[in-house]
Amino acid sequence: QVQLVQSGGGLVQAGGSLRLSCAASGRTFSSYSMGWFRQAPGKEREFVARITWSSGTPRYADSVKGRFTVSRDNAKNTGYLQMNSLKPEDTAIYYCAAKSSPVGATTDTNVYDYWGQGTQVTVSS
Repeated sequence: QVQLVQSGGGLVQAGGSLRLSCAASGRTFSSYSMGWFRQAPGKEREFVARITWSSGTPRYADSVKGRFTVSRDNAKNTGYLQMNSLKPEDTAIYYCAAKSSPVGATTDTNVYDYWGQGTQVTVSS
């Protein structure tokens, strides 16, 4: 059984920074991509960012470009989401997910095989 364990959420003031971690726990697995999604109250889950595991190629939602940076440590099977210049509208539960196959769009929640438990990020004004 593979689990994704998240950490790093919390409460920050607007303009502040936060770094989320997503560590694979349990049996080792190969991942094509690690994605980050968020779900705000009353909103659908939306794509935030993703990174391919091999090349480290990032992709971001327009809403977070220039503010968020996604990275990964292949040896540790851990992904990171560095969030800077946080805004109140970034408030949401953030989820990490791992995708084992290159098939399917990495912005689609349905193509991911494993999901983290989610962590709350709250940005106050």
